[in-house]
Amino acid sequence: MLKGVIFDMDGVIIDSEPSHAKAIENALSSLGISLPKEYPYRFIGSTTEYMLKMIIIDFNLSVSVKALNELYNEALATLIKEEGYIPVPYVIDLIRNLHREGYSLAIASSSTPEEIAAVTDALEISSCFEKLVSGATVQHPKPAPDVFLKTLSELNLEASECIIIEDSSNGVKAACAAGIPVIGYINPNSGNQDLSLASILVEGFDEIDSAFFEKTYCRYHNLPVIIAKTERLLIKEIPVEDIPALKAIYQKSEINKFLPELYNASLDSPETAIQKHKAYIKNMYQFYNLGLWGVYLKSGELIGQCGIEPLQVEDKVEMEIGYFIDVPYQKNHYAKEALDAILTYAARSFNLSSFTALILPENTASSKFAVTLGFSYSGEITRNGILYHKYCIKN
Repeated sequence: MLKGVIFDMDGVIIDSEPSHAKAIENALSSLGISLPKEYPYRFIGSTTEYMLKMIIIDFNLSVSVKALNELYNEALATLIKEEGYIPVPYVIDLIRNLHREGYSLAIASSSTPEEIAAVTDALEISSCFEKLVSGATVQHPKPAPDVFLKTLSELNLEASECIIIEDSSNGVKAACAAGIPVIGYINPNSGNQDLSLASILVEGFDEIDSAFFEKTYCRYHNLPVIIAKTERLLIKEIPVEDIPALKAIYQKSEINKFLPELYNASLDSPETAIQKHKAYIKNMYQFYNLGLWGVYLKSGELIGQCGIEPLQVEDKVEMEIGYFIDVPYQKNHYAKEALDAILTYAARSFNLSSFTALILPENTASSKFAVTLGFSYSGEITRNGILYHKYCIKN
Protein backbone atom coordinates (compact mmCIF):
# COMPACT_ATOMS: atom_id res chain seq x y z
CA MET A 1 0.00 0.00 0.00
CA LEU A 2 1.32 3.44 -0.94
CA LYS A 3 1.73 5.54 2.20
CA GLY A 4 4.56 7.98 1.52
CA VAL A 5 5.73 10.29 -1.26
CA ILE A 6 9.32 11.58 -1.20
CA PHE A 7 10.22 14.71 -3.14
CA ASP A 8 13.61 15.83 -4.33
CA MET A 9 13.78 19.62 -3.97
CA ASP A 10 16.09 21.27 -6.50
CA GLY A 11 14.59 20.86 -9.96
CA VAL A 12 11.40 19.24 -8.62
CA ILE A 13 9.95 21.71 -6.12
CA ILE A 14 11.98 24.76 -7.09
CA ASP A 15 13.46 25.44 -10.50
CA SER A 16 16.83 26.13 -8.93
CA GLU A 17 19.38 24.36 -11.09
CA PRO A 18 20.09 27.41 -13.30
CA SER A 19 20.60 29.49 -10.13
CA HIS A 20 23.02 26.95 -8.65
CA ALA A 21 24.94 26.78 -11.92
CA LYS A 22 25.10 30.56 -12.15
CA ALA A 23 26.20 30.85 -8.51
CA ILE A 24 29.18 28.51 -8.89
CA GLU A 25 30.03 30.19 -12.18
CA ASN A 26 30.08 33.59 -10.45
CA ALA A 27 32.07 32.23 -7.51
CA LEU A 28 34.77 30.82 -9.78
CA SER A 29 34.76 33.95 -11.89
CA SER A 30 35.90 35.88 -8.81
CA LEU A 31 38.91 33.53 -8.74
CA GLY A 32 39.65 34.14 -12.40
CA ILE A 33 38.27 30.76 -13.51
CA SER A 34 35.96 30.52 -16.51
CA LEU A 35 33.65 27.57 -15.92
CA PRO A 36 32.27 25.67 -18.96
CA LYS A 37 28.51 26.28 -19.12
CA GLU A 38 27.47 22.62 -18.87
CA TYR A 39 30.00 21.67 -16.17
CA PRO A 40 27.80 22.24 -13.06
CA TYR A 41 24.93 20.15 -14.45
CA ARG A 42 26.90 16.93 -14.08
CA PHE A 43 26.52 17.30 -10.29
CA ILE A 44 22.73 17.65 -10.24
CA GLY A 45 21.41 15.37 -7.52
CA SER A 46 24.72 15.31 -5.66
CA THR A 47 25.78 17.50 -2.73
CA THR A 48 27.38 20.93 -2.96
CA GLU A 49 30.37 19.68 -0.98
CA TYR A 50 31.03 16.92 -3.50
CA MET A 51 30.73 19.37 -6.40
CA LEU A 52 33.19 21.81 -4.79
CA LYS A 53 35.70 19.03 -4.07
CA MET A 54 35.59 17.94 -7.71
CA ILE A 55 35.96 21.53 -8.95
CA ILE A 56 39.08 21.98 -6.83
CA ILE A 57 40.53 18.78 -8.32
CA ASP A 58 39.44 19.39 -11.92
CA PHE A 59 40.70 22.97 -12.03
CA ASN A 60 43.72 22.42 -9.78
CA LEU A 61 42.69 25.14 -7.33
CA SER A 62 44.64 25.96 -4.19
CA VAL A 63 41.53 27.25 -2.40
CA SER A 64 39.96 25.16 0.39
CA VAL A 65 36.51 23.60 0.16
CA LYS A 66 35.38 25.87 3.01
CA ALA A 67 36.57 29.03 1.29
CA LEU A 68 35.06 28.04 -2.05
CA ASN A 69 31.80 27.16 -0.32
CA GLU A 70 31.68 30.65 1.22
CA LEU A 71 32.12 32.23 -2.22
CA TYR A 72 29.42 29.97 -3.63
CA ASN A 73 26.95 30.69 -0.83
CA GLU A 74 27.50 34.44 -1.19
CA ALA A 75 26.86 34.24 -4.94
CA LEU A 76 23.77 32.06 -4.43
CA ALA A 77 22.37 34.34 -1.71
CA THR A 78 22.69 37.29 -4.08
CA LEU A 79 20.77 35.47 -6.81
CA ILE A 80 18.04 34.36 -4.40
CA LYS A 81 17.69 37.90 -3.08
CA GLU A 82 17.31 39.17 -6.64
CA GLU A 83 15.08 36.40 -8.01
CA GLY A 84 13.57 34.57 -5.01
CA TYR A 85 12.68 30.87 -5.08
CA ILE A 86 10.90 29.93 -8.30
CA PRO A 87 8.54 26.96 -7.79
CA VAL A 88 8.14 24.38 -10.53
CA PRO A 89 4.70 24.96 -12.10
CA TYR A 90 1.81 23.19 -10.32
CA VAL A 91 4.04 21.37 -7.83
CA ILE A 92 2.74 23.37 -4.86
CA ASP A 93 -0.84 22.36 -5.68
CA LEU A 94 0.28 18.74 -6.00
CA ILE A 95 2.04 18.79 -2.62
CA ARG A 96 -0.96 20.31 -0.86
CA ASN A 97 -3.36 17.86 -2.50
CA LEU A 98 -1.28 14.82 -1.50
CA HIS A 99 -1.04 16.19 2.04
CA ARG A 100 -4.82 16.64 2.24
CA GLU A 101 -5.34 13.07 1.03
CA GLY A 102 -3.30 11.73 3.93
CA TYR A 103 0.00 10.66 2.39
CA SER A 104 3.16 11.04 4.46
CA LEU A 105 5.36 13.54 2.61
CA ALA A 106 9.08 14.16 2.91
CA ILE A 107 11.84 16.01 1.12
CA ALA A 108 15.10 14.15 0.51
CA SER A 109 17.44 16.70 -1.05
CA SER A 110 21.15 17.12 -1.55
CA SER A 111 20.80 20.70 -0.34
CA THR A 112 21.71 21.63 3.23
CA PRO A 113 19.13 21.51 6.03
CA GLU A 114 19.15 25.30 6.14
CA GLU A 115 18.45 25.57 2.41
CA ILE A 116 15.60 23.06 2.56
CA ALA A 117 13.98 24.86 5.49
CA ALA A 118 14.35 28.23 3.76
CA VAL A 119 12.64 26.96 0.61
CA THR A 120 9.70 25.26 2.36
CA ASP A 121 9.17 28.32 4.56
CA ALA A 122 9.30 30.72 1.61
CA LEU A 123 6.80 28.63 -0.40
CA GLU A 124 4.58 28.12 2.67
CA ILE A 125 4.58 24.33 2.41
CA SER A 126 6.49 23.41 5.59
CA SER A 127 3.34 22.07 7.25
CA CYS A 128 2.82 19.61 4.38
CA PHE A 129 6.03 17.69 5.09
CA GLU A 130 6.62 15.33 7.98
CA LYS A 131 10.36 15.18 7.41
CA LEU A 132 13.03 17.31 5.68
CA VAL A 133 16.16 15.23 5.09
CA SER A 134 19.41 16.60 3.74
CA GLY A 135 22.03 14.65 1.82
CA ALA A 136 24.60 16.66 3.73
CA THR A 137 23.69 14.63 6.83
CA VAL A 138 24.51 11.20 5.38
CA GLN A 139 27.82 9.58 4.53
CA HIS A 140 27.36 9.09 0.80
CA PRO A 141 25.57 11.50 -1.57
CA LYS A 142 23.30 10.49 -4.43
CA PRO A 143 23.62 8.26 -6.49
CA ALA A 144 24.12 6.30 -3.25
CA PRO A 145 20.77 5.54 -1.57
CA ASP A 146 21.76 6.91 1.86
CA VAL A 147 19.51 9.97 1.90
CA PHE A 148 16.46 7.96 0.86
CA LEU A 149 17.17 5.20 3.37
CA LYS A 150 17.43 7.82 6.11
CA THR A 151 14.15 9.36 4.96
CA LEU A 152 12.41 5.96 5.15
CA SER A 153 13.73 5.52 8.68
CA GLU A 154 12.51 8.96 9.78
CA LEU A 155 9.08 8.42 8.21
CA ASN A 156 8.94 4.95 9.83
CA LEU A 157 7.99 3.48 6.44
CA GLU A 158 9.31 0.64 4.29
CA ALA A 159 10.64 1.03 0.74
CA SER A 160 7.60 -0.97 -0.38
CA GLU A 161 5.31 1.78 0.95
CA CYS A 162 6.82 4.79 -0.83
CA ILE A 163 7.40 6.45 -4.17
CA ILE A 164 9.92 9.15 -5.12
CA ILE A 165 9.92 12.11 -7.53
CA GLU A 166 13.32 13.00 -9.02
CA ASP A 167 14.67 15.09 -11.88
CA SER A 168 18.30 13.95 -11.96
CA SER A 169 20.19 10.90 -13.08
CA ASN A 170 21.90 10.67 -9.69
CA GLY A 171 18.58 10.92 -7.89
CA VAL A 172 16.94 8.22 -10.01
CA LYS A 173 19.91 5.91 -9.46
CA ALA A 174 19.72 6.54 -5.72
CA ALA A 175 16.00 5.73 -5.66
CA CYS A 176 16.56 2.50 -7.58
CA ALA A 177 19.39 1.54 -5.24
CA ALA A 178 16.99 2.05 -2.33
CA GLY A 179 14.43 -0.22 -4.00
CA ILE A 180 11.81 2.53 -4.31
CA PRO A 181 9.83 3.25 -7.51
CA VAL A 182 10.64 6.66 -8.93
CA ILE A 183 8.80 9.12 -11.15
CA GLY A 184 11.28 10.95 -13.36
CA TYR A 185 10.42 14.60 -13.94
CA ILE A 186 11.89 15.91 -17.18
CA ASN A 187 12.89 19.43 -16.19
CA PRO A 188 14.40 21.23 -19.20
CA ASN A 189 16.39 23.44 -16.80
CA SER A 190 18.08 20.44 -15.19
CA GLY A 191 20.34 19.75 -18.15
CA ASN A 192 20.65 16.50 -20.06
CA GLN A 193 19.70 13.95 -17.39
CA ASP A 194 19.46 10.21 -17.99
CA LEU A 195 16.16 9.23 -16.34
CA SER A 196 15.81 5.92 -18.16
CA LEU A 197 15.77 3.92 -14.91
CA ALA A 198 12.64 5.70 -13.68
CA SER A 199 9.37 3.77 -13.56
CA ILE A 200 7.67 6.49 -15.60
CA LEU A 201 8.55 9.94 -16.95
CA VAL A 202 6.46 13.12 -16.72
CA GLU A 203 6.95 16.52 -18.32
CA GLY A 204 4.91 18.48 -15.78
CA PHE A 205 2.66 18.28 -12.74
CA ASP A 206 -0.47 19.97 -14.07
CA GLU A 207 -2.32 16.68 -14.71
CA ILE A 208 -0.67 14.57 -12.00
CA ASP A 209 -2.78 13.50 -9.02
CA SER A 210 -2.87 10.81 -6.35
CA ALA A 211 -4.42 8.33 -8.83
CA PHE A 212 -1.33 8.71 -11.02
CA PHE A 213 0.94 7.94 -8.04
CA GLU A 214 -1.19 4.94 -7.09
CA LYS A 215 -1.09 3.57 -10.63
CA THR A 216 2.69 4.00 -10.90
CA TYR A 217 3.14 2.34 -7.52
CA CYS A 218 0.90 -0.60 -8.48
CA ARG A 219 2.63 -1.10 -11.83
CA TYR A 220 6.03 -1.24 -10.09
CA HIS A 221 4.82 -3.82 -7.56
CA ASN A 222 2.65 -5.78 -10.05
CA LEU A 223 -0.51 -4.99 -8.12
CA PRO A 224 -3.97 -4.47 -9.67
CA VAL A 225 -4.75 -0.81 -10.28
CA ILE A 226 -7.96 0.61 -8.83
CA ILE A 227 -9.78 2.35 -11.67
CA ALA A 228 -12.63 3.93 -9.74
CA LYS A 229 -14.40 3.90 -6.40
CA THR A 230 -18.12 4.44 -6.00
CA GLU A 231 -20.43 4.44 -3.01
CA ARG A 232 -20.76 0.65 -3.09
CA LEU A 233 -18.16 -0.62 -5.55
CA LEU A 234 -14.51 -0.88 -6.46
CA ILE A 235 -13.68 -1.14 -10.17
CA LYS A 236 -10.17 -2.50 -10.53
CA GLU A 237 -7.89 -4.65 -12.65
CA ILE A 238 -8.52 -8.34 -12.11
CA PRO A 239 -5.58 -10.20 -10.54
CA VAL A 240 -4.71 -13.73 -11.61
CA GLU A 241 -5.94 -15.17 -8.33
CA ASP A 242 -9.49 -14.01 -9.11
CA ILE A 243 -9.71 -15.88 -12.43
CA PRO A 244 -11.42 -18.94 -10.85
CA ALA A 245 -14.16 -16.69 -9.43
CA LEU A 246 -14.54 -14.97 -12.81
CA LYS A 247 -14.76 -18.31 -14.64
CA ALA A 248 -17.48 -19.42 -12.21
CA ILE A 249 -19.56 -16.39 -13.24
CA TYR A 250 -18.88 -16.97 -16.96
CA GLN A 251 -20.14 -20.54 -16.69
CA LYS A 252 -23.63 -19.50 -15.61
CA SER A 253 -26.04 -19.87 -18.51
CA GLU A 254 -27.80 -16.61 -17.65
CA ILE A 255 -24.48 -14.83 -18.26
CA ASN A 256 -22.78 -16.69 -21.10
CA LYS A 257 -25.81 -16.91 -23.38
CA PHE A 258 -25.29 -13.24 -24.16
CA LEU A 259 -21.46 -13.38 -24.10
CA PRO A 260 -20.42 -16.03 -26.63
CA GLU A 261 -16.77 -14.99 -26.73
CA LEU A 262 -16.54 -15.13 -22.95
CA TYR A 263 -18.33 -18.47 -22.98
CA ASN A 264 -15.49 -19.89 -25.05
CA ALA A 265 -13.06 -18.59 -22.46
CA SER A 266 -15.05 -20.32 -19.72
CA LEU A 267 -14.23 -23.67 -21.32
CA ASP A 268 -10.48 -23.16 -20.93
CA SER A 269 -8.64 -25.23 -18.38
CA PRO A 270 -7.65 -23.30 -15.23
CA GLU A 271 -4.01 -23.27 -16.35
CA THR A 272 -4.89 -21.94 -19.83
CA ALA A 273 -7.22 -19.30 -18.38
CA ILE A 274 -4.48 -18.04 -16.07
CA GLN A 275 -1.89 -17.86 -18.85
CA LYS A 276 -4.34 -15.98 -21.08
CA HIS A 277 -5.08 -13.53 -18.29
CA LYS A 278 -1.39 -12.91 -17.63
CA ALA A 279 -1.04 -11.96 -21.30
CA TYR A 280 -4.16 -9.79 -21.00
CA ILE A 281 -2.68 -7.96 -17.99
CA LYS A 282 0.48 -7.20 -19.96
CA ASN A 283 -1.17 -6.27 -23.26
CA MET A 284 -4.34 -4.49 -22.15
CA TYR A 285 -3.98 -3.32 -18.57
CA GLN A 286 -0.32 -2.30 -18.70
CA PHE A 287 0.10 -1.26 -22.35
CA TYR A 288 -3.23 0.40 -23.10
CA ASN A 289 -4.27 1.15 -19.50
CA LEU A 290 -7.69 -0.08 -20.64
CA GLY A 291 -9.48 -3.42 -20.57
CA LEU A 292 -12.30 -5.29 -18.89
CA TRP A 293 -11.99 -4.64 -15.18
CA GLY A 294 -13.53 -6.39 -12.23
CA VAL A 295 -16.58 -4.99 -10.46
CA TYR A 296 -16.13 -5.66 -6.75
CA LEU A 297 -18.25 -4.94 -3.74
CA LYS A 298 -16.46 -2.89 -1.08
CA SER A 299 -16.34 -6.13 0.91
CA GLY A 300 -14.06 -7.57 -1.80
CA GLU A 301 -16.42 -9.94 -3.61
CA LEU A 302 -16.17 -10.04 -7.41
CA ILE A 303 -19.67 -9.54 -8.85
CA GLY A 304 -19.04 -8.77 -12.51
CA GLN A 305 -16.99 -7.00 -15.15
CA CYS A 306 -17.05 -3.70 -16.97
CA GLY A 307 -14.52 -1.86 -19.05
CA ILE A 308 -13.32 -0.31 -22.26
CA GLU A 309 -11.42 -1.98 -25.09
CA PRO A 310 -10.25 -0.74 -28.51
CA LEU A 311 -12.60 -1.98 -31.26
CA GLN A 312 -11.51 -1.98 -34.91
CA VAL A 313 -14.46 -0.89 -37.06
CA GLU A 314 -13.50 -0.81 -40.74
CA ASP A 315 -10.71 1.78 -40.98
CA LYS A 316 -11.00 3.33 -37.52
CA VAL A 317 -10.71 2.37 -33.87
CA GLU A 318 -13.66 2.92 -31.54
CA MET A 319 -13.83 2.48 -27.77
CA GLU A 320 -16.09 -0.45 -26.90
CA ILE A 321 -17.91 -0.62 -23.58
CA GLY A 322 -18.51 -4.06 -22.08
CA TYR A 323 -20.31 -5.02 -18.88
CA PHE A 324 -22.19 -7.70 -16.99
CA ILE A 325 -23.24 -8.26 -13.39
CA ASP A 326 -23.54 -11.70 -11.80
CA VAL A 327 -27.10 -12.99 -11.47
CA PRO A 328 -27.58 -12.63 -7.67
CA TYR A 329 -26.57 -8.94 -7.87
CA GLN A 330 -28.68 -7.87 -10.81
CA LYS A 331 -31.53 -5.37 -10.43
CA ASN A 332 -29.54 -3.46 -7.79
CA HIS A 333 -28.31 -0.76 -10.21
CA TYR A 334 -24.71 -1.93 -9.84
CA ALA A 335 -24.16 -1.88 -13.62
CA LYS A 336 -25.16 1.76 -13.93
CA GLU A 337 -23.04 2.71 -10.92
CA ALA A 338 -20.00 0.98 -12.42
CA LEU A 339 -20.48 2.31 -15.96
CA ASP A 340 -20.99 5.88 -14.82
CA ALA A 341 -17.70 5.58 -12.94
CA ILE A 342 -15.66 4.19 -15.84
CA LEU A 343 -17.07 6.71 -18.32
CA THR A 344 -15.96 9.48 -15.95
CA TYR A 345 -12.57 7.79 -15.60
CA ALA A 346 -12.14 7.54 -19.39
CA ALA A 347 -13.05 11.18 -19.89
CA ARG A 348 -10.71 12.38 -17.13
CA SER A 349 -7.75 10.10 -17.81
CA PHE A 350 -7.80 9.76 -21.60
CA ASN A 351 -10.08 12.55 -22.81
CA LEU A 352 -12.37 9.91 -24.34
CA SER A 353 -15.94 10.93 -25.05
CA SER A 354 -17.26 8.52 -27.72
CA PHE A 355 -18.10 4.91 -26.93
CA THR A 356 -19.65 1.88 -28.63
CA ALA A 357 -21.58 -1.07 -27.20
CA LEU A 358 -22.19 -4.27 -29.18
CA ILE A 359 -25.29 -6.13 -27.99
CA LEU A 360 -26.81 -9.38 -29.25
CA PRO A 361 -30.24 -8.70 -30.80
CA GLU A 362 -31.97 -11.08 -28.40
CA ASN A 363 -30.50 -9.31 -25.36
CA THR A 364 -33.35 -6.82 -25.13
CA ALA A 365 -32.71 -6.02 -21.46
CA SER A 366 -29.18 -4.88 -22.21
CA SER A 367 -30.38 -2.85 -25.20
CA LYS A 368 -32.90 -1.02 -23.02
CA PHE A 369 -30.24 -0.46 -20.37
CA ALA A 370 -27.86 1.05 -22.95
CA VAL A 371 -30.57 3.50 -23.98
CA THR A 372 -31.09 4.56 -20.34
CA LEU A 373 -27.35 5.34 -20.21
CA GLY A 374 -27.70 7.63 -23.22
CA PHE A 375 -26.61 5.22 -25.99
CA SER A 376 -28.40 5.35 -29.35
CA TYR A 377 -28.92 2.50 -31.81
CA SER A 378 -26.70 2.98 -34.88
CA GLY A 379 -27.11 -0.18 -36.95
CA GLU A 380 -25.80 -3.72 -37.15
CA ILE A 381 -22.26 -5.04 -37.16
CA THR A 382 -20.80 -8.54 -37.58
CA ARG A 383 -17.80 -9.58 -35.50
CA ASN A 384 -16.29 -13.06 -35.59
CA GLY A 385 -19.31 -14.22 -37.56
CA ILE A 386 -21.81 -13.01 -34.97
CA LEU A 387 -24.39 -10.30 -35.62
CA TYR A 388 -24.65 -7.52 -33.04
CA HIS A 389 -26.70 -4.37 -32.64
CA LYS A 390 -24.41 -1.39 -32.35
CA TYR A 391 -25.14 1.38 -29.85
CA CYS A 392 -23.12 4.58 -29.58
CA ILE A 393 -22.81 7.49 -27.17
CA LYS A 394 -20.88 10.76 -27.30
CA ASN A 395 -20.64 12.70 -24.07
